This record gives sequence, structure tokens and C-alpha cells, in this order.
Amino acid sequence: MTLNQPLKILISNDDGIFALGVRTLANTLAAAGHKITVVCPDRERSATGHGLTLHQPIRAEPVNSIFHENVIAWSCSGTPADCVKFALSAVLDSRPDFVLSGINHGPNLGTDVLYSGTVSAAMEGTLEGIPSLAFSLVSFTSHQFQPAANFALKLLQRLAIDRLPQATLLSINIPAVAETELAGVMVTRQGLRRYIEKFEKRLDPRGKNYYWLVGEIIEDIEQPEDSSLPPHIMTDVQAIRDRYITITPLRYNLTDSMIVQHLYNLNWFSEPY
Repeated sequence: MTLNQPLKILISNDDGIFALGVRTLANTLAAAGHKITVVCPDRERSATGHGLTLHQPIRAEPVNSIFHENVIAWSCSGTPADCVKFALSAVLDSRPDFVLSGINHGPNLGTDVLYSGTVSAAMEGTLEGIPSLAFSLVSFTSHQFQPAANFALKLLQRLAIDRLPQATLLSINIPAVAETELAGVMVTRQGLRRYIEKFEKRLDPRGKNYYWLVGEIIEDIEQPEDSSLPPHIMTDVQAIRDRYITITPLRYNLTDSMIVQHLYNLNWFSEPY
């Protein structure tokens, strides 16, 4: 792949097919000459994680007129992970060069990635051996997605030349500021975030109880240093405060190698039951 060749890119999200973020991303890449296919949920599917639809049919239909004329777009009744599976199996005639997800309306920092439909859509691409990127705008109120889309275009052009050593997932968070106010780009490690979580009890019009999960972030927690990384590698939570675009490589293997070794050293299983 060279810089002059158009990339074949699959895009999904968790904010739904009509979200401004995915439209800005897809249109920006299509205008640059890349071959774009969009398959997104037909409604918002935020915080669905890596859920799949197994007990009901998935319905999908083409979407016209809301994207750049060169974008092929589909609406899917499933989850973000469903959308990527469906696209790779039933929409595309060959594997894409990249799977993208986003641009999400809101951050995916630290432990947010465990719940994120945005990250899960991209992770589905990684599971299929395709380099994948999840993009998130670090604001729930700003609608200025263009700086994030511009960065996505630059990054893809770079990755087309400097290929990653293996299919991986990059979780990318972009501060909601003008491009001139960005401090730069930083490769980061995953941080931690803590929320106040409670369920508000409410009554529906028929007088029956229902509950609404209310979460509010109260603290960003600095994660202990990772002995496998240089000490200067900051967490995504730290770097985003300083208006850096953060690039956090993620993997689906959650094995804790340090605890594996610790348990082996305890010799629990050397004794008979």
C-alpha cells in the first residue's frame, strides 16, 4: 500500500447511522478519494460493549442521501459489533484495509473502553486480523468533529506507509478544541476513571416503578507505572487534560501475566485434592 493508493475502509459507530460524527468522518475520507463503506446501528447503541444479537433477527437496509456520494452506507438493527460482523460477511466483497469506529460523541478514556460500543466495533475488526481504530471526541456537547476527522485522515495516510507490526486496535481520543489549540499527539497507556453510580427510582405514567442509571465522573485515577513500558509513557487520562490527542493501543487478551506467575509460585496445585 502506498500513499497514492485509495484505502478500502469500513466505518461503524455506536451513536447510530444519523450521528454527525460518523458522517463527518466518512465524508472527509471519501472526499480524499478513499473507498468508504459505512454500516452503523439504526439507533444509538452507546455503552453496549461487545454485545451480539443472538435471539432475534438482524435487519439491515441501505441508506441514501445523507453521506458523500461515493460512500456506501447501511443501517443495521444490531449492536456495533453486529454491524462490523455483518459488514465483513455480507456487505463487503473483500477485506478492508482498516476498520474505523466513530467519531464517538464523548470520551473513551481509561476503563470506559470496557463498556464502549465504539471501541467494541473496532475490536471486532481486530479480532478478524484487520488494523482497527476507534475515534472519540472528548465532549458530549461540542459538535466540532472536523478536527478529529482531519486527524483520522492524516493518521490513516501515515499507517498506509508505516504499517503496524500486527493487527491491533488504537483507541484515539481528540480534545474538543480548535486544531490550533491542540498540544500535539501522544502515545499513551490506559488510565483509570471512577464514577458515582446510582439508580434513580421513577414512576411511569401507569404508576409502575422503573430505574434509571445515573453516572457522574468524580475522579481520574493515576494508574501505577507499568514495568513493561518506559516511565515517561503517560495515561490517556493524563494526556487529554493537557489537550493532547491520545493514541492508546489496546488488545483483547486480558490475561494478567504478573498474577499468572504469582499463582504458579504459590504451588497451589502441587498438593493432591
